[in-house]
Amino acid sequence: MVAPPLEMEHETATRRPLRTPRPAGGERSASAPRSASPATDRDLAIEAVGLERRFGDFVAVDKVDLAVERGKIYGFLGPNGAGKSTTTRMLCTLTAPSGGRAMVAGHDVALEPDAVRLRIGAALQATAVDLQQTGTELLRQQGRYYGLSGKEIATRLAELRGLVDIGDALDQRIKGYSGGMKRRVDLAAALIHNPEVLFLDEPTTGLDPVSRAKVWEEVRRLNRELGMTIFLTTQYLEEADALADRVGIIDRGKIVAEGTPEALKRSIGADLVLVRVDDVEAARTAVAALPVVDGVEIHGDELTASTTDGPAAVSPIAVALAEAGVRVRTLTLREPTLDDVFLTLTGNRLQEETA
Repeated sequence: MVAPPLEMEHETATRRPLRTPRPAGGERSASAPRSASPATDRDLAIEAVGLERRFGDFVAVDKVDLAVERGKIYGFLGPNGAGKSTTTRMLCTLTAPSGGRAMVAGHDVALEPDAVRLRIGAALQATAVDLQQTGTELLRQQGRYYGLSGKEIATRLAELRGLVDIGDALDQRIKGYSGGMKRRVDLAAALIHNPEVLFLDEPTTGLDPVSRAKVWEEVRRLNRELGMTIFLTTQYLEEADALADRVGIIDRGKIVAEGTPEALKRSIGADLVLVRVDDVEAARTAVAALPVVDGVEIHGDELTASTTDGPAAVSPIAVALAEAGVRVRTLTLREPTLDDVFLTLTGNRLQEETA
């Protein structure tokens, strides 16, 4: 028996076209304008308080709090094994929480799982599809799982061809798709019923840079044109930086930082001077004493000096190290990245995959 798509678990769905939403119980459609006012409970597409998931004695997700505004892209960033996918599966009702509470699209994931499933789309890492199907056959099957009529499915297929960069490939068998095309048809399947909230779990892992850039543009278009809330888990720093309105950084099951990418980067200084030296303790003493340096951290043989004016700090740092008799192997000036934030908070760097 051929394994169905993972989204098959979502059962029957509401019937809301992508472009011309049908009123249903007073709900606001996914393409309606979003309020710019400060977030209230009604403005939150996702809210978690003290969310936990334990596997025996192992705590995979440890009292996580989340607040994601409607119509925003939220980047959930962390290394492999940090708890990203487990958190996502709980929010998608695929894994039961061990503790805490989570609301998605206004419904409790534990008490109202069916209501949550009607309102979300999910393109997760492990998706079983029939490789002998064409993309069109997969999407028609997915639409039937959601209770859509043949006419509604046809309308959505036409819209998805343009919205997701897939075109004529929909009529080809999935077994011939590239990795990027499989990702895109998976994304289209998650969008067939026009969900209020879209979950993307590591959507570009293993893709080449060109395919990754195309997925990024599709994510931006979904958010821009439909006002769709997107919860994006990733281990790619540039992905979170480029796409997310806000970022949550998770490590060992705990949220260690949360905010806009720019605010998180500013929190550790406007500029960073990175110096690889032979004697890091002597270098720390020499550099920390400089008025132009705001802070100094040591990681292995690398000293990182944060400063509000990087160009002005380079020369004093180099002179101070020379006067202290410290041999400098490399000296680099750059702006902070989210990896620097993670390093400052955890003492480790995020390990990025290569495409």
